[in-house]
Amino acid sequence: MCNLEGNGTAMPSRVAADISAIAIESDLAALQLALAPSPNLAPAPIPFNRFCQVGTEFTYIQQAIDAMQISGDGAFTQRCHQVLETCLGVQKALLTTSCTHALELAALLLNIRPGDEVILPSFTFVSTANAFALRGARPVFADIRPDTLNIDENQLEQKISSRTRAIIPVHYAGVGCEMDTILEIAGRYNCAVVEDNAHGLFGSYKQKPLGTFGSLATLSFHETKNLTCGEGGALLINDASYSSRAEILREKGTNRKRFFRGEVDKYTWVDVGSSFLPSEILAAILYGQLEARAHIQSARKRVWNTYLSELAEWADSAGVQLPSVPAHCEPAYHLFYLLLPTPESRTAFIQHLKQRQILSVFHYQSLHLSEMGQQFGGRAGDCPITEAVSERLVRLPFYNGLTVSDQQRVISAIHSFHP
Repeated sequence: MCNLEGNGTAMPSRVAADISAIAIESDLAALQLALAPSPNLAPAPIPFNRFCQVGTEFTYIQQAIDAMQISGDGAFTQRCHQVLETCLGVQKALLTTSCTHALELAALLLNIRPGDEVILPSFTFVSTANAFALRGARPVFADIRPDTLNIDENQLEQKISSRTRAIIPVHYAGVGCEMDTILEIAGRYNCAVVEDNAHGLFGSYKQKPLGTFGSLATLSFHETKNLTCGEGGALLINDASYSSRAEILREKGTNRKRFFRGEVDKYTWVDVGSSFLPSEILAAILYGQLEARAHIQSARKRVWNTYLSELAEWADSAGVQLPSVPAHCEPAYHLFYLLLPTPESRTAFIQHLKQRQILSVFHYQSLHLSEMGQQFGGRAGDCPITEAVSERLVRLPFYNGLTVSDQQRVISAIHSFHP
């Protein structure tokens, strides 16, 4: 009995067997080496954010397809509306394609016109300003509080003029603004309040859900948010007088919803508007996330509390500020940030984590100092706290599926950093 090599010559069976045994031992050794941890092997990267499935996404998408309706305002959209209205106690919730679109819808509902002014924090995403600037309004930038990084309610009165139409508080990191003071000032000067609640779904202020204080409020379901459908948002309506027109503006300025309810025999163009409806595919994904809201919030609360407790001593010794939550607020556990002592230390910190395969990122830049912000009159020194914070703030990895071991890797890396 013999084996054949590539040249066609016969090999004695004993030799072939010895070679086979050696080959097997070599393969086993190679396998053991491959499986053994290597001291030089880089650890798996830890991203800043990661989409986390809840398990119902594909099932619900298939149901939407089977229903033969994947355009907007189908069964899954209505289910999402019902969950938001019931959980938050709002008069009406309307899904939109983004929080940006929800803010634009709010500006349309308020009949914002050229020459009007709206007050908002400089420390926010550009959509907060853009939605009103698109209607011709001038954004008036206010500074933020040094503790919560929310709009400084004590600056509002000095920012109000005869042209002020609205105040836009942003619940940064899902921690509530001082809504009692803001509402009192807005009421005295007859200004509408629109809450930019992109960060704050299921957070609360004095045991009342964020997004339920202003006449209108907006939500975000972008992939970085607690609950997501990739891209999405919602308008929350707390003043019922806006409900009927909101439906019209959201449906391209038509009374199509009234037609579907049988209130008119045909629908037509009755107002300005745009296309703000997300598809049923997105609504199907979002509905599954809303169903899992308790689990999601519990997971994020664990991550947030772990960062807070295990970084407290290091932060105190390093001169680093951690998030501040007033006793009367329950945060939404949207993000966790650090305020480093200097811009240089922030740059070094981000690089320190990057070298350890951990991604951390900065956040908002001062809107009043942006190219557009300066066109609206913004100047250096107008919002000193915003200017300082925007240069020193860094956000840590934070997502629903962040494991205990990965979070400990982040924390250990931070402990080894000395500003």
